[in-house]
Amino acid sequence: MDKRIQHIMSLREDGRLEEANQLMVTLVKDEPENGYYQFQCAWTYDSLGKEQEAVPHYEKAIQLGLKPEFLVDAYLGLGSTYRALGQYEQSKRILEQALSEFPEAEHLKVFYAMTLYNLSEHSKAMETLLNTVIHTTNHKGIKKYSKAIKFYSDKLDQTWE
Repeated sequence: MDKRIQHIMSLREDGRLEEANQLMVTLVKDEPENGYYQFQCAWTYDSLGKEQEAVPHYEKAIQLGLKPEFLVDAYLGLGSTYRALGQYEQSKRILEQALSEFPEAEHLKVFYAMTLYNLSEHSKAMETLLNTVIHTTNHKGIKKYSKAIKFYSDKLDQTWE
C-alpha cells in the first residue's frame, strides 16, 4: 500500500480527520482517475460529516472501478450517505445494485433495511433484518429459534386465529 495512503489512514484512525481529508483531496487532485484515491477521499469527507462532498467521490470511485473488497465498501458508503442526506430512493438503488453484486455481504443488508425503513417499507425492512440476524448470529437462543424467526420474517402482519 502507498505510504501516503497509510499515513492518511493513520491520521484518520487517530482522529485527525481534517488533516487526513486535506491530504486526500490533494492526492485526488494529483490523480483524479485513481478510483481507490476517490474512495478514500469520500471516506474522509464522510468521517467529517460532510456527506454532500463525499457523494461525487464515491460515485467517481465506483465508475472508475475498484477491487471487490473496496467496491463493496464504496457502495455501502454511497448508499449510506444518500440515506443520511434523505435521498432514500437513490440509497435504495445503490444498495440494491451492491447486493446484486455482493449477495453474501450481510452488512449491506443492514443498511438496506434502514433505507427500506425510511421509505416506509417496514415489513421488507424487518424481513431483511431478521434474515440477516439469522445468518450472522452465533447466539444459541437465536440459532435455536431460527426456523421460527425465518418463518415469521415475511409474515409479521399475519395472525392465526
